[in-house]
Amino acid sequence: MAKKGILLVNLGTPDSPSTADVRKYLDEFLMDGRVIDVNPVLRNILVRGIIVPFRAPKSAKLYKEIWDKETGSPLLHYSILQHKALSERLGDEYQVELAMRYQSPSIDSALEKFKKNLVSDIKVIPLFPQYASASTGSVHDKVMKIVSEWQTIPNISFINSFHDDDLMISVFAQNALKYQPETYDHILFSFHGLPQRQLMKCDHTGSYCLKVDGCCNTLNDTNKFCYSAQSYDTARLIAAQMNLARENYTVCFQSRLGNDPWVQPYTSQVIEHLAKEGKKRLLVLCPAFVADCLETVYEVTEEYGAEFKALGGEHVQLVESLNDSPVFIDALERMARG
Repeated sequence: MAKKGILLVNLGTPDSPSTADVRKYLDEFLMDGRVIDVNPVLRNILVRGIIVPFRAPKSAKLYKEIWDKETGSPLLHYSILQHKALSERLGDEYQVELAMRYQSPSIDSALEKFKKNLVSDIKVIPLFPQYASASTGSVHDKVMKIVSEWQTIPNISFINSFHDDDLMISVFAQNALKYQPETYDHILFSFHGLPQRQLMKCDHTGSYCLKVDGCCNTLNDTNKFCYSAQSYDTARLIAAQMNLARENYTVCFQSRLGNDPWVQPYTSQVIEHLAKEGKKRLLVLCPAFVADCLETVYEVTEEYGAEFKALGGEHVQLVESLNDSPVFIDALERMARG
């Protein structure tokens, strides 16, 4: 009997923290039309003429800070552990492959393995809890472009999002509870940011996104595919499991790039505001990431931690991501078999 193919896809990471490898990674990442969604000529000028030449050396220094001599990139390390654990759970009936949207291992190579082994069908699981065109949408787009060249195409299905998966929610909540949230002055749910224009493109009514007060505060039929609305819903569900009152936590967005308006509030501005209020200890969850990476290990712990202390705060504590949690593997197994 032919096996069923399961493709796990995370964002990606440089092959090494060298400037050359970081430049190669950033070039592939930022040249994606779903990531920087502007005219291709302008995108080429921005990415290859301005962003990558200046950003690559700086980012390389940051990657060196989090790079482990034995396991390398934490994102790839935990992705490999997730892949291995899910393969063991699913057994011989399934062929599980791991890919990165950018760099190695590639989506092309993973799909080629499925084709050679004549899998009966393929399920694609992008490892992004909340849907965004620049992440999940880009993975779906890439897979469809590749298989469109095949002469025989098996049944293919895609996971759109799992922002409200109860098992995923429970892992984040339990990870946070280990730090005794009641001993912190405030809790932050810091999600990766996106340009506002990308949210507006997902509003097919053209009359809801950013035009209705509190448009992202509740999830409904109009904004059900909105990254920001799904992020707020994820935070609400985790907070409920932690028994957090709404006034005790803030949803915010990090990793802004460029001068265009991004999803707000910005994490850096929230931290500044909390410091001015006299808050001393912050607990930070990053539920847009299923594996710890540069944006969690360095950006939150080091950059925001330093900013907070410079403003009079005392401590920023990062809550670890899902990583190799057996309960998260339960969630992936359920998605794979579903």
